[in-house]
Amino acid sequence: MSSMAPSRSKCVRQSLLTISACPRRHPISTDIDEMIVDPSRESAGMTDAVLTFADIRQTFPAPGDGAPTRVLDGIDFAVGRGEFVAVIGPSGCGKSTLLQMAAGLLAPTGGEVRHRGRRIAGVNRAVGFVPQQAKLFPWKTLAENVELPLLLRGIGPAERRDRVGAALRAVGLDGFEGHYPGQLSGGMQKRGSIARTLIYEPDVILMDEPFGALDAQTRMVMQDDLQALSRAAGATIVFITHDITEAVVLADRVVVLSQRPSRVLADVAIDLPRPRDVFEPFRNPGFDAAYDAVWSRFRTQIGLPSRGPRVREPAP
Repeated sequence: MSSMAPSRSKCVRQSLLTISACPRRHPISTDIDEMIVDPSRESAGMTDAVLTFADIRQTFPAPGDGAPTRVLDGIDFAVGRGEFVAVIGPSGCGKSTLLQMAAGLLAPTGGEVRHRGRRIAGVNRAVGFVPQQAKLFPWKTLAENVELPLLLRGIGPAERRDRVGAALRAVGLDGFEGHYPGQLSGGMQKRGSIARTLIYEPDVILMDEPFGALDAQTRMVMQDDLQALSRAAGATIVFITHDITEAVVLADRVVVLSQRPSRVLADVAIDLPRPRDVFEPFRNPGFDAAYDAVWSRFRTQIGLPSRGPRVREPAP
């Protein structure tokens, strides 16, 4: 599959998606403390915030007479226009719950989620959601799966055909329109799921561990595809992952959540040059320091003792 990467990148550049570059906010730093963003200060000063999580608290009732489970305890961070924000944290800390709130599928127990300054109440149709599994309908062709959001919106067949073609070219799947999901590899199914999300041009793309089920090689290819696609589209992305390397190599910021009841443990600015090498991430200038800034905060949340930062020498 890796031999297809150059043609996919060309397709991305030639797609109908708006070309937009995200300006770098900081010079590259190897000082871990300089990478940490104050979440409250960032949210307050972010005038172009697209998505804001404000003092989010969530408690789930227990069956029978059991004590309720407090999952989120005052989550505060904002996502700016065109930002790629990765969220990591221990299992069960409420990462996916935050995405459900942003999509309007779950109301928080306390606090509020705002989309472009307005509190989300009910299903948020302005966002796109890419789940962990591709969830393509097996009885429909790839093109029929991708066009479904347009069909539900009453878009005519000619426009649907044009937009489906453009979306599939953007993810490198032109020529596979008539294939069924069972005839596609796992990575191709995932790209089909992303195309279905992109086709109605959502304001924000929510991605819940989208590459977690893929093999290592396919996962790196998909990361490279997503990096190219997000840069070409100028997309605003909130990306859930358990993989620190994946978070650092893809994101502009990494929000680190604590154990349950979860709070924001750190908000780390990842200001590495783009495009980034996802296949050999440690060759990216500044990668070691950025990785360590995230890992040094996260390791205590999975039962490991804290330690000072360890930064390797740059690769030759």
